[in-house]
Amino acid sequence: MDTADAAPRAAAPARSTRRRVYASTMIGNVVEYYDFTLYGTLAAVLAKLFFPSGDGLVALFSTYVGVSLSYFIRPLGAVLLGPLADRRGRRGVLILTLSLMSVGTAGIGLLPTYAAIGAAAPVLLLLSRVLQGLGASVEYTTAAQFLLEHEPGSRRRNYLAGLMNATCSVGSLLGSGVAFVLTVVMPTATFDSWGWRIPFLLAIPMAFIGFYIRNRLDETPEFEQMKRQVDAVEAKQTPLRDAVRLYWRDMLKAIGLGAGQRIGSYTIQAYLVTALISAGFPTSLALLASMLTYAVGPLPSVWGGVLADRYGARLPLLVGYGLFMALTVPTFMAIGSSSIVLATLAVVVFTVLNNLVAAPLNVACVLSFPPEVRSSAAALNFNVGTSLIGSTAGLVAVWLHDLTGSDVSFGWYMTAACAVSALVAVFALPEAVDYREPDWASGNIGTAVVGESDHGRPAR
Repeated sequence: MDTADAAPRAAAPARSTRRRVYASTMIGNVVEYYDFTLYGTLAAVLAKLFFPSGDGLVALFSTYVGVSLSYFIRPLGAVLLGPLADRRGRRGVLILTLSLMSVGTAGIGLLPTYAAIGAAAPVLLLLSRVLQGLGASVEYTTAAQFLLEHEPGSRRRNYLAGLMNATCSVGSLLGSGVAFVLTVVMPTATFDSWGWRIPFLLAIPMAFIGFYIRNRLDETPEFEQMKRQVDAVEAKQTPLRDAVRLYWRDMLKAIGLGAGQRIGSYTIQAYLVTALISAGFPTSLALLASMLTYAVGPLPSVWGGVLADRYGARLPLLVGYGLFMALTVPTFMAIGSSSIVLATLAVVVFTVLNNLVAAPLNVACVLSFPPEVRSSAAALNFNVGTSLIGSTAGLVAVWLHDLTGSDVSFGWYMTAACAVSALVAVFALPEAVDYREPDWASGNIGTAVVGESDHGRPAR
């Protein structure tokens, strides 16, 4: 793109502002993944507390319905909150998402159990999961926009996206770590009685920290520039309609590209612990293996971003998905073995591969769209893919395990999804689009100019 035609870019933020921006996006990711990992980690405990105890499989399956429900509600959250971020700003929506997630998580810690109020207990549990899902629906994509739009024209955007993904591992590590410590130091009867509530209630102080940081930040320069143009000509914004009308192909590409990683992320956050316990390993060792995966997760997240910035997105995507196809089935074979060392090594390798591809996926999800529709388009493609592909993984895994008696069949299911994503990476990799400033007066919005720079990096 001719630089003479390019819209003026805001200057890079000052170091103090950059630190606050980083902290504001990271605290939200920590809270989101703390919440979701905690629920998945304690799924076996919650199944006994909130559902009838007659059939353990049905209770566990019902608990995972709660996980899936929180994902199924996400497209609705994307439709409601994505356009709000495009019209009113990213910062206000980030405060709202943190509120919803925190209320949902703390609410679980305050709920009476099935033994106390009967059938109302699982209903209230699922309602809490709905609140978590609504909050999480646009938290990650809006936080990514907030970070990247504060660094306009940055040539390290994949690195920044990888850094964001790394904080997801921090939240998951914190959630599984708190659960592990409590299960070790508390007698089982005490933990099952009331100790399980503690990790959920810890979401309250974490939320207050997030509110403090986010309330001290300004809106992103790109959003403010776009909003000034809209206000100057009194144009009517219809970001959701325009995103679907103009960018549906890019959204479908992003969904296909992330299919394998969506299943992988869900498996790490909510199913690996259950799979290890079902294979006969003690709960404490299963939690310890899970914690190890989160501890090693940040490094490949950042490394994948660095590789994508230097050599283009296809390199980490094809390496990651290629190894996933080769190693996913052996991973679940190792989980079914009698060796905790082999099983732990397998899930650590699984996590490294999953995080390696995260950064370019996040950039494709968010920056493939111009600012006037970015929140709507990113939220929609991310949440449709997560809901339809990622959130159903636990239900498929439980069903396949009951059908075959092994998790290897689920490994083949994920291998097929990774093959689809690899094909998208080869033949239809979404290009992050640069854009010319929209002509609001004529209604010509969303006009994009796709450019490709050296090493396959989209030009900015």
